[in-house]
Amino acid sequence: MDTTELLKKVRRIEIKTRGITQSLFSGEYHSAFKGRGMSFSEVREYQMGDDIRSIDWNVTARFNHPYVKVFEEERELTVILLVDVSGSESFGTRKQLKEDMITELCAVLAFSGMQNNDKIGVIFFTDIIEKFIPPKKGKSHILRIIRELLEFKPQSRKTDISQALKYLTNAIKKKSIAFVISDFMDGDFTEAMKIASRKHDLIALRIYDKRERELPNVGLLKTVDPESGKIAWLDTSNKKVRNAYGEAIREKENILAGIFRRTGVDTVSIATDESYMAPLSNLFQRRSK
Repeated sequence: MDTTELLKKVRRIEIKTRGITQSLFSGEYHSAFKGRGMSFSEVREYQMGDDIRSIDWNVTARFNHPYVKVFEEERELTVILLVDVSGSESFGTRKQLKEDMITELCAVLAFSGMQNNDKIGVIFFTDIIEKFIPPKKGKSHILRIIRELLEFKPQSRKTDISQALKYLTNAIKKKSIAFVISDFMDGDFTEAMKIASRKHDLIALRIYDKRERELPNVGLLKTVDPESGKIAWLDTSNKKVRNAYGEAIREKENILAGIFRRTGVDTVSIATDESYMAPLSNLFQRRSK
């Protein structure tokens, strides 16, 4: 992708996702993710009805008149996007590829965070940590993240979610809001997710394609594993083959649901051919309550 085409893509994503953020998610994001507590704002003269526990005795003694401390909610947060860039994200049979959906989701979350004056950081991962962009504020930083999402080429094609969660736990010292954005086609990462969720507020955004859930009846079908490169031929005209595939997928989804349940992590599933606006809005509303 040349520079001109890249800048055009970045601009298109910025216009689309920023508009969505401003019209739909600004208030919902703001109320869904709470600040770290109350921070000191200013000192003012005591007024009738003020809590006497808030009196600043040092200032009161200095001016020989009662003054109180005023606190406000500390809204600034650190938001980390853990982005799966493994081979399985290049799959898509309907409206778009999973990686295209992930790029838009990251842009929406980043612009929502920017409006809330949050710092945004990104961890790109496969079965290794491919790239870490430290948390920063500002529009230029968000546009850099979008550019990286569009043109980044990973070294590996495999997936290791545990590795990404361990890196998050070790690299980000301050409590953060961490979105893990992946199709979660991996083994058991329960322990790493438990440890990370004790330190950070974890949210799992699962991206899937509906064709992954069932095989079409199209006769002999050549399949390629995008992560291992393995080739297999399946006779999709055989009902037993289709049923066995569907059963394996349902078992995998039950295992995944169990991991999220045991770790207490909020999760949302979004299909590649559906809008992400309703699932995200529901997540924000659920958390704000």
